[in-house]
Amino acid sequence: QVQVAESGGGLVQAGGSLRLSCTASGSSFSVDHTDWYRQPPGKQREWVAGMPGSGVTSVTGRFTVSRDKTKNAVNLEIDSLKPEDTGVYYCNVRGLRNIRVPLLPFDIWGQGTQVTVSS
Repeated sequence: QVQVAESGGGLVQAGGSLRLSCTASGSSFSVDHTDWYRQPPGKQREWVAGMPGSGVTSVTGRFTVSRDKTKNAVNLEIDSLKPEDTGVYYCNVRGLRNIRVPLLPFDIWGQGTQVTVSS
């Protein structure tokens, strides 16, 4: 079984930066893609940034996705934070479990981590 967990959320001031971490754990799996989404209060979940499993770094505006091989994690760094960045940030991991042939695909969401940006 593969599990996904986010960490690093909290209360930050506008203009600052924040790093969130997404860790996939389990056995016998490979990752095809990791994406970050967010859900602002009262709004629908929206895509923020993402990276293929083979990637190292991906930049989308103020959002940088990077891989931390030492921790087997994919990080999301948000620069120049704005109050409208407030929301619950989710990590979505898609990949394959190497437990059978053909390989078993998975698509798993983490529980989310709250980010609140104060003005």
